[in-house]
Amino acid sequence: MITFGSLSTYPPTLCGLASFTASLRAALPPGSAGGVVRAVESTEPGGRPEVVGDLVAGSPESWRAAAALLDRDDVAIVQHEYGIYGGADGEDVLRVLELLSVPAIVVLHTVLTTPTPHQREVLDGVLAAAAAVVVMSEAARARLVAGYDVPAGRLVVIPHGAPDNGGAAAVPHHSQHRQILTWGLLGPGKGIEWGIDAMALLPAQWPEPRYLVAGRTHPKVQAQQGESYRRSLQLRTERLGVQDRVRFDSRYLAAASLRRLVTHAEVVLLPYDSRDQVTSGVLIEAVTSRTPVVATRFPHAVELLSGGAGLLVDHRDPAAIADALQEILTDRAAAGRMAAAAGIAARSLGWASVATQYSRLGAELVSAGTRVVA
Repeated sequence: MITFGSLSTYPPTLCGLASFTASLRAALPPGSAGGVVRAVESTEPGGRPEVVGDLVAGSPESWRAAAALLDRDDVAIVQHEYGIYGGADGEDVLRVLELLSVPAIVVLHTVLTTPTPHQREVLDGVLAAAAAVVVMSEAARARLVAGYDVPAGRLVVIPHGAPDNGGAAAVPHHSQHRQILTWGLLGPGKGIEWGIDAMALLPAQWPEPRYLVAGRTHPKVQAQQGESYRRSLQLRTERLGVQDRVRFDSRYLAAASLRRLVTHAEVVLLPYDSRDQVTSGVLIEAVTSRTPVVATRFPHAVELLSGGAGLLVDHRDPAAIADALQEILTDRAAAGRMAAAAGIAARSLGWASVATQYSRLGAELVSAGTRVVA
């Protein structure tokens, strides 16, 4: 059996890539999950037993140590996002990739349509060093092929992955309130303001819809701006007179608590401002929970909801959001069809299925002798 080392942020760091890496490792076949090298700003004490070392931003000694630790396993799975590694646009990751002897599967979480020259240079270097490149949607694959130099034979689409809740479609909860949910690390660009505006446009009805915004402020946003974004949202609810319709939960929820929250929602709302987002773990988890989704037309949502698992709306359009929410809340047959479509899409999105695809890809790389002689 081959083993997989991991280079990424990692819990207890709060970020999507950390959660992704932990979930993927947990789903790999028994005995195949190797050591984790954490990407950190500075050396951090403690950590989980599987963490074998840290890649410290800006430290050449750390680059060499990280590569040596990853070389203990047969394949390295490297998460790529511009903001998690040291150096300009995360260029430190290039130094590690250059030093690796084992093949690297690089997982791209962002593919920019208009990168800066240096962002393009960094990603070109990452693509050149990777034995295989994984993107998580067809939209990302098309964007990468159109804008970057990556051999088609090294490019693979593997979905993001989510817990497979496997249950029936969400059903109405006969209580005083019906829940609309947005969750994730909070910060500008999430579009929560448009969701709040939409709540002000929803007609009175019973049971009354409530909008829950769940999640801590993103650590990097908090470090730079404190809680100013969250406060601006709370002030917006007061100005619009919907403070009784909108609730904020600033906790970082454990996976089991989050799954319960999602499965008890009647609608998941993703009003993101981004028009470039080709990967959304939150979207994947909403679909695997069989909960109808209302999302702006970012590329991953357009792709994943095309089978009928939700409704798409224009960006920054509270009226369209309100209309879509109203349709799902009042037309139970339509909501049921969306949940059924989500169930069909969910079959290939569970972590077990995703981890199997990574295992096969790693085995192919090792079998093909893609190990590099340093």
